[in-house]
This record gives sequence, structure tokens and C-alpha cells, in this order.
Amino acid sequence: MQNAKLHSIQFNSIQFAFVLNLSRASSAVVLLYGGKMRCFFFKERSKSYPELETKSEKVLNGATKSTNSLPSPRSIKELYKEKEHNFRVFTLQELVDATHGFNRMLKIGEGGFGKVYRGTIRADPENKGDPIVVAIKKLNTRGLQGHKEWLAEVQFLSVVNHPNLVKLLGYCSVDSQRGIQRLLVYEFMPNRSLEDHLFSLSLPQLPFKTRLQIMLGAAQGLHYLHEGLEVQVIYRDFKSSNVLLDKKFHPKLSDFGLAREGPTGDQTHVSTAVVGTQGYAAPEYVETGHLKVKSDIWSFGVVLYEILTGKRTVDRNRPKEEQKLIEWVKNYPADSSRFSTIIDPRLKNQYSLTLARKIAKLADTCLRKNPEDRPSMKIVVETLKQALQDSESSNTSQDMTSKSLRSKLVRNGK
Repeated sequence: MQNAKLHSIQFNSIQFAFVLNLSRASSAVVLLYGGKMRCFFFKERSKSYPELETKSEKVLNGATKSTNSLPSPRSIKELYKEKEHNFRVFTLQELVDATHGFNRMLKIGEGGFGKVYRGTIRADPENKGDPIVVAIKKLNTRGLQGHKEWLAEVQFLSVVNHPNLVKLLGYCSVDSQRGIQRLLVYEFMPNRSLEDHLFSLSLPQLPFKTRLQIMLGAAQGLHYLHEGLEVQVIYRDFKSSNVLLDKKFHPKLSDFGLAREGPTGDQTHVSTAVVGTQGYAAPEYVETGHLKVKSDIWSFGVVLYEILTGKRTVDRNRPKEEQKLIEWVKNYPADSSRFSTIIDPRLKNQYSLTLARKIAKLADTCLRKNPEDRPSMKIVVETLKQALQDSESSNTSQDMTSKSLRSKLVRNGK
């Protein structure tokens, strides 16, 4: 089996796709969208990079560039062209060996489009150097379900570069008469996800300060996506299970299969099919399909309440009035005397109530109904930093007071 060279793809409008094996030398993908059918050809090669532009687009883009002298922000597809060579292209056999045949004992996660395995590879393609542990996502082989998301991950993760975004090390793309294989190889995150530590009984609980530090890192990652690139990126899938933790509990956003480029020019939103996880998606997006960068802000506010309460955003096992987290917390405003009753009891009062109130107020601004009234991610980052600094100052002051009191007691012989 050989790796496939993808010569063209209509990325943002794929509704259905399947592979036709034409011969040993080539194969094709037929894409159906808008009632029209378009066929794209694969040329088999041992190492290749997914190209994301059709011939018609090349002609159109060339004409646009020749008639418009003003520079415009490059799209993700254009930025991808510069970065594609940075990825390592794995053979399927390499990843089979890395996971011992995709042994179920090495499975560390599973989603709607496939499974994730822990594996070991050589850092050097020539099999030199020490082996490293990686995470390998293997898409389901039934048709091309998830293929669009696979392409999105390759595309976006080739462009982004930030300490709070997970690194994609390489991929494997194989087409044969036995079916398709689409795999992604990421850096391994040994401390699993924020979701696991918030809701799993088998893992140690995270201190409140650690929870906030994780959310600060996640906010910095989102801020980079929103404002740190030539093109605005809407993450569209912010939730606690997508915040992965490295060995030092530094957070990294993962799973970019649903990411989209933000609106350009005088556009106010991107129109798209509604996807995501129940309880995290912004209400205006669910109702209209209009995706804005402020949709990510809503999702961030939801997770802020998850770290405060230790409860999932939707939990059918709770009493009816508590099943929807965001509706339930409205009964306990941050400034009310009842607010402390919603704080995660597993924290055992080892937290600052003043700090918790500040975080709840920040969450409330993120959850405003009108998207334009929500803060930018830059403001969210600044607010979290200030809250953590104020907490540190308060702790230092309390420590100094305690030491002074102990000294007086010692001098008085008590």
C-alpha cells in the first residue's frame, strides 16, 4: 500500500465523499455538495502532503492577485502551503508497530470519528535516537466519515504554533483496495484532560489555583487563535475534554477537526452547519448556524463554571433542576450569600471565596446572551492573570500576618 497524494480538495463545503479505486496508479474522491458533483484525483506516492486547492480556485486566486495590488490576509490554505513540509509522513506499518497492532490495551480515548492510542516511535525517521511516546488518532475506516475533520487538523495544526496548543508531529494517509486509512500523530499528554481530573473519581482532585492556571493557559491558546495569526480562527469545540495536560499540568488545546476560519472583510459571522457538544455551544450558533469568534467565549464561560462547581455542563443523573449547569448556577449569583453552596465540595474550603466570586463574575460576562456584550479573549486572559496575582498577594499578606503572630506568641512565652 502506498501513501496517497491529494491534489485538490474543496475543504469547507464537503458534505459527502467516497473513494473510487481506478487503478494501482491512481484513485479518486467524488465530492457532493450544493447538488453538484466534483471529482478529485489522488496520485499515489510514498510521501505526500494534502493539498487543499482546486484548479478552478488556482485560476480564480491568480486573477484576483493580478488585479488587486492591496495585500490581503492569507487564508489557512495558503499558510498551509508554506508549512506542509514540516510534517513527518508515517507509513501505516510504522504506526501499526508503534501501537502493537492498535492493541486495545493501548487505547487512551475514543470519539465519534475514531480511536486514540498510546504509541512509541523513533524521533528520527531513520530509526536513530531514543524512542518517544506519542498519541495516535486512527479514524474509522468505514467510508470517509471524519475525513473532513482529519484534513482540518492537518491544515490548522500545520499553521499554528503556541505553547498552549497541542503539536501535530505527522500523519499517515493510505488509499488502497482494502479501504482508506487516515491517522494523526500528536505529542503525548500524560496527565490526560481537564475533564478527567474534574469528574473522574480515580484521579486526584486539582487544587483551585491549579484549575485557574489551567484555564489561563487555555485562554491564552484561544487568544492566539483569535488574534495571533494572519487569519482569525474560531476553535468551535472548546470543552474540558479538549484541554489536555502535560506532565507539569500545563494545558494544551486539542482536536481541531471543527475549527473554522473566522469572518473576513465586512462579514460578521460564518454560516455553517451546527456541530459540537451539547451544553458548550453558544445559543445563537445553535439557533442560527451563525458562527462568531464570541461563540468560543461562551464555551469558555461554561468551562469556568465546571471548574467552580465540579459539575458537568449537562448531567441527566442529577436532580432535574440541576441537570443543566448554566441554568442551575443562575440561582446562586456571585454576590449572594448562597454562592458558596455551588463550589465543588471536593475542594474542602481550600480556596479563596473572594477569588471564586471573581471567576464566577467573569464566567457570567462570557455567558451574556448578546455575543457583542461578551469580552474578548484578550480581556479574559488579563482578568484571569489579575485574579491570580491578587490571590498570590492575599496569600503572601496572610502568611506574613501569621508569621508575625507566631513571633509575638514566642516572645511572650506562649
